[in-house]
Amino acid sequence: MVHGGVRTESAGGTTERLSLLGRLGRGAARRKWWVLGAWVVVVIAIGVGSTVGGGRLRDTFAIPGTDSQRAIDVLDSKFPAQNLPTAQVVLISASGALPDASIIDASAAVAKLPDVASVSKPRVSTDGATGLLTVTYSVPFEDIPKDTFTELQAATAPVATADVRVEYGGPVVDLLAQQSSASDQSDEIGLAVALIIMIISFGSVIAAILPLVIAVLGVGAATGLLDILASAFTIGTIAPILGAMIGLGVGIDYSLFIVTRFRQNRADGLEIVPAVSRAIATAGSAVLFAGVTVCIALLGLTLAGVPYVSMLGVSASLFVGVMVIAALTLLPAALAIAGKKVKPKDTAGGRFWRDWAREIAKRPWACLVASLVVLLVLAAPAIRMELGFADDGDDPTSFTQRQAYDAIAKGFGAGANGPLLVTVSLPTPSASNETADLAEVEALVARIVKVPGVIAVTGPIPSPEFDAAVLIVQPKGAPNAESTLKLVRNLRDDVIPAATAGTTIDGAVFIGGQTAELIDLTDRINSRLLLCIGFVVLGAFILLLIVFRSILVPLKAAVMNLLSIGAAYGVLVMVFQWGWGRGLLGLEQSVPIEAFVPLIMFAILFGLSMDYEVFLLSRIREEFLRTGDNRESVATGVASTARVISSAALIMISVFLSFVASDQPVVKMLGLGLAVAVAVDATIVRLILVPATMELLGNANWWFPKWLDRIVPHLDVDGPATPVTPATKDLDPEPEAQPEPVHS
Repeated sequence: MVHGGVRTESAGGTTERLSLLGRLGRGAARRKWWVLGAWVVVVIAIGVGSTVGGGRLRDTFAIPGTDSQRAIDVLDSKFPAQNLPTAQVVLISASGALPDASIIDASAAVAKLPDVASVSKPRVSTDGATGLLTVTYSVPFEDIPKDTFTELQAATAPVATADVRVEYGGPVVDLLAQQSSASDQSDEIGLAVALIIMIISFGSVIAAILPLVIAVLGVGAATGLLDILASAFTIGTIAPILGAMIGLGVGIDYSLFIVTRFRQNRADGLEIVPAVSRAIATAGSAVLFAGVTVCIALLGLTLAGVPYVSMLGVSASLFVGVMVIAALTLLPAALAIAGKKVKPKDTAGGRFWRDWAREIAKRPWACLVASLVVLLVLAAPAIRMELGFADDGDDPTSFTQRQAYDAIAKGFGAGANGPLLVTVSLPTPSASNETADLAEVEALVARIVKVPGVIAVTGPIPSPEFDAAVLIVQPKGAPNAESTLKLVRNLRDDVIPAATAGTTIDGAVFIGGQTAELIDLTDRINSRLLLCIGFVVLGAFILLLIVFRSILVPLKAAVMNLLSIGAAYGVLVMVFQWGWGRGLLGLEQSVPIEAFVPLIMFAILFGLSMDYEVFLLSRIREEFLRTGDNRESVATGVASTARVISSAALIMISVFLSFVASDQPVVKMLGLGLAVAVAVDATIVRLILVPATMELLGNANWWFPKWLDRIVPHLDVDGPATPVTPATKDLDPEPEAQPEPVHS
C-alpha cells in the first residue's frame, strides 16, 4: 500500500518503508541478471556508436565577441586557406650548413602526400643551420586522418642523415603526437593503488574489486559517449583525460560508500536484497545528491563564455553522471550477484574516531585556529598567481614539438613560433581600381613595423576579391612572453586605432592567430571568474540547504571548501610558477599556470568537497534527528564515516597523483592540484574543522526558519534513521517519530 507518498509493504506483521531509491535498489537486486545484461548491451552499443560515428577531439579556442574571434571570422570568409590545419617540418644541421638538396627533397616529398594542399617556400635561417617548411592540409581538423603524422615522418625520413635531423611541430603534430606512454598508463597506476587501499580497508578482495569494476565500466561508457558527442561538438583533447581522472575518482568513491553501507547492513542482520535496498536508500541517496552537486559545479563552467572550457565542464559532468547511474543501478545488481562473497563487516566506526571527535569538541577554538593557520599559509601564494598559457616550448625536451620549437626560436627568433595574424576588412573595390584601399593597409604596415617588439611584418596579402587583406606580424618575444602580451595590447589599444583613424579601414582591423587567441582566452576567463565561482557556490548552497534543512551547514561548507581550494592554488603557484620541487614532477622548467586550470579546478574541487560534506553531515544529521544531542551526533557521524572517507580520499588522491606522470603540464597541474585539495579536505577540514565548528555552533547548526521550511521542498538524504531490530532484520522498518530540528 501507499502511505504518505512512500510505498509500504506488510510482511509478517512488520512494515517496510521504501523510498524511491530503496525501491530502485531492491528492483536492481531482484532482477540482477537483467540489469547486468542491459548494461552490457548499452556499453556495447556505445562502443559501436563511438567507433562508427565518433568525432575527432581538437583544441579550438573560439572566444565569441573578442578581437581574435573577429579575425578568425574574416579568415574563414576571405582567406579559408589560412584557417586550414598546418604542420611544420624543421630540418636542423649539426654542422651548421644545411644542404640545399635536403630541404628541396623534403619539400617535394611532402607535397606528394595525400590531403596536402600546399608546402610553403622553404625558409632558411641566416646562419644556414635551420630550414623550415610549413605544410597546409586541404581538409579541416576533424577530417585529418590519424596516420597523417606517421606519413609526414615517413616522407621526410630519407633526408635525415648523420648531419641533418628532422623535427616536427604545428597544430596537426600537436593533435596527433601528444599522447605518451606515461599518460596512457596514468589511470592504470591509479587503479592499482586504489585496489591495494580497498583490499586493506575491506579485508575482502571481492568487496574491493566491485568498486573498481563499476568505475572502469562507467569510464568506458562515458568515454564512448564523449566520442559520439565529438561528432557534433568541438571537444578539447584534454576532455577524456580530465573525464577519466574525475570519473575514476568519484566512481570508486561512490561505489565504496555504498558497498560499505551494504556490508554494515549485512552485519546488522539483513538479508542480501534488503541490505542492498537499504544501502541504496541511504548511502545511495547521499551519492545522488553529491553527484548532482558535482555536476552543478562543473556546469558552472558554461558561464565562462569560452566554448572550449564550457565543453570541458559538460564532458566532465557526463562522466560524473554516468558514475552516479552505475552506482545506483549496476552496483546493486553486482552486490546481489556477489551475494555472500561480500562478507558482512561492522564498519560503523571504532572507539578511536569517536574519541577523536570528542577531543576536538573539548578544545574547539584551538583546533579551529590551528586549522585556519595551516590552510591560510598554504593558500597565501595564490595571491601571486599569474595566469598564462603553455606552448610547445614548455613540453619535455624529448618531444619532437619541443625540438622543433627550440630550433625555430634559435634560427628565426622566438616570435616565429607564434606570429600574429592581422586581418583587415576592405570596402568592396570598384572594377577600375581594385587596389585603392591597399595603400591605407600599406601605411598601417609602415606604422606597425616601427613598433618596439616587432621583428618583421609580411604583407599585405590581399584576398582574391580584394575585399580583405592579412598581415603576418612576428613579435620579438615568445608566444607566452610578457612582452608579447604587452605588444598585442599596444597594437590593439593604441597603434592600430591611431594609424587607421579617419580611413576606410577604421574599426576593421583585428589581431588573431593562436597567440592572440590564447591572450583573449586568459582575459575572458579572468573577467568571468567571479561569476562562475558565484554560480557554483550559490548552486551548492541551495542544494545543501534543501537537503540538510539548515542555513549554517551549507554556509560553513562553502567557506571551508574555498579554504581547501585556496590551499591547492597555493601549492600550484609554489610548484609550477615558482618551480619548488618541480624536478619531482618531471618538469624541466617553471611553466605558466594555464588560464583555464584554476577555473576548472574550482568547479571540480568544490563539487568533490561537497561529496565528503554530504557523506559526513548526512550521518551527523541522521543521529541528531534521532537523539537531539549535537555533540554525540557529531562524534557518531565522524566515527561512522571517518574510516570510509579516509579510504575514499586515499583512493582519489592516488588516482589524481597518477596523472602527474603525464607528460602534459596541464594534466600535471590538474592532477597535483586536485590531489592536494582532496588531501586537505579529507583531513584538516573534515576531521578537524567540521567537528570544531559544529561544536562551537551547537544546536544552531540545524537552525532553519519556519517560513523557509514551508517554501523549500523536502528531500530526504538520510533514509530511515531507526535502528534495525532482530524482529525486523529482514525488512526496512517504519521510522519512529523523530525530534524536530531546531527552528527559529
